[in-house]
Amino acid sequence: MHEALFYRSGGEDKVICGLCNHRCHIKPGRRGICGVRENQGGKLYSLVYGRLIAEHIDPIEKKPMFHFLPGSHSYSISTVGCNFHCRHCQNYDISQYPHRYGEEISGREQTPEAVVQAAVHAGCASISYTYVEPTIFYEFAYDCSELARQQQLKNLFVSNGYMTPEATRHLAPVLDGINIDIKGFTDDFYKEVCKARLQPVLDSVQLMHDLGVWVEVTTLVIPGLNDSPEELRDIARFIKGVDPGIPWHVTAFYPTYQMLDREPTPVKTLRRARDIGLEEGLDFVYEGNVPGEGGENTYCPSCSAELITRFGFTIRQNRLDNGCCCSCGIQIGGVWA
Repeated sequence: MHEALFYRSGGEDKVICGLCNHRCHIKPGRRGICGVRENQGGKLYSLVYGRLIAEHIDPIEKKPMFHFLPGSHSYSISTVGCNFHCRHCQNYDISQYPHRYGEEISGREQTPEAVVQAAVHAGCASISYTYVEPTIFYEFAYDCSELARQQQLKNLFVSNGYMTPEATRHLAPVLDGINIDIKGFTDDFYKEVCKARLQPVLDSVQLMHDLGVWVEVTTLVIPGLNDSPEELRDIARFIKGVDPGIPWHVTAFYPTYQMLDREPTPVKTLRRARDIGLEEGLDFVYEGNVPGEGGENTYCPSCSAELITRFGFTIRQNRLDNGCCCSCGIQIGGVWA
């Protein structure tokens, strides 16, 4: 166990967790919504510090991060637990593990030093905190991030964006990039599908950008739930209002977990979503989970030159010149070196 950050007393040995926007009020002996932070005698503890359930070497494009060291690999880690209960979670076996297995905490003991050493040894350019919402293992991720910076490794969160402003401001100095899901653009969607709210996610996108962290956004497009042109247009307009250079990934849904009653997302729906994003003034919109359809490539927003050619998670050609268009010379937003 490891004493948690971002909590305060709620009186009578209760604690109020300030890590994410659920701001759970936790009674003694109980846990927060994430299932991995427990009140013991009026102190809040992380039960997953160094308890890794997953360690993998992934292409950075898998996160997905398309404007962040393209073609590199990222050492990707996760514990069990999550502060969302998404009905369509593709990693539900680890995100919902404590809830599905009687509050059990599983995972292999690991230290921040060992994680960073493994990333360096594997030739990775970054460490990604991913697979579940990484905020729930914040203390371990933060300690790894500080050590990673000392070894010239970048740090990435793949996140639902539900961290509090306090946690965001604490994390930003050691975070280089983040992919935040905007899962839909209505509170009803968030409440019914994820057991959360929309506004804190939007606030995190804005704040991370304002704090200088490279931001990319992903929307999993689910037939009949968040795929209307109006909702997709609202998401695109929001992103443009933050920064039109933020890449937007519109990705295909496949039935899983508690959402087996819907068909996979048609390619034409993703194509329409991409067209909407570009019509609304976004510079970069990418189709995901459908390799070979052409919507994965990076084009210059000024002269339309094809700059990065992709197939799935593979870079076939990178024509960027020190982060600039090889044709017209304009700077392309991203982390390129």
